[in-house]
Amino acid sequence: MQKPLILITNDDGITAPGIRNLVNFMNEIGDVVVVAPDSPQSGKGHAITINQTLTFEEISLDGPQKDYSLSGTPVDCVKFALDKILPRKPDLVVSGINHGANSSINVIYSGTMSAAVEAGVEGLQAIGFSLLDFSWDADFSQAKEYIQNIAKKVLENPLPKGVVLNVNIPKLLKDEIKGVKVCRQAHAKWEENFDERINPHGKKYYWLTGYFNNMDTGDDADETALANGYISIVPVKFDLTAHEELEHLRKMME
Repeated sequence: MQKPLILITNDDGITAPGIRNLVNFMNEIGDVVVVAPDSPQSGKGHAITINQTLTFEEISLDGPQKDYSLSGTPVDCVKFALDKILPRKPDLVVSGINHGANSSINVIYSGTMSAAVEAGVEGLQAIGFSLLDFSWDADFSQAKEYIQNIAKKVLENPLPKGVVLNVNIPKLLKDEIKGVKVCRQAHAKWEENFDERINPHGKKYYWLTGYFNNMDTGDDADETALANGYISIVPVKFDLTAHEELEHLRKMME
């Protein structure tokens, strides 16, 4: 039987430890092709490159997979892979493993998740994986079995077209992870401040700072699951229509 073809991308860059661990995990499941940004693209959301040219190159990294670096965003990587690199449509698109959380509101800012959502736009099976550890030296191996199991289950039981999975993993040892919970996105947001500073030439500049405000304590929310030691899985789709408001709005506009 033909092995599943798995496309891997991320937003931390093609040499980031997170994606290199994910490549190793997926090499045990299928034939892997990596198309990832040549530099960090965190926080780019669903951005695409339209006013600059793109370049790519095949690079040599450890493992049997093929690795291509692209001078674009995570969404560019998915689009480019489908059009120019892959021999056929992939059976699975996997994005990550992100260094840091993409739970709750973070999903809309995340390049990692936007790559997965772009795959969903194309009708492909896709998962975004994130570990709640921003460290470059984060230990991704603790979640290996969970990551592989989730990927296998999606391959064996395809999701509805347009639906992709947002998987977040707590920063815990394997034996400390309590399991997996399917959740909804928590109601949370970032409370931002722009820290004003002066450069040596007397010109003002600003650093974005702030804190994460979780306003949701529901048992079925992803932030609750993560806080209690569970891996959270949230089904995500690109349709942003507020369907529950359609009828009310139609009547209002009469």
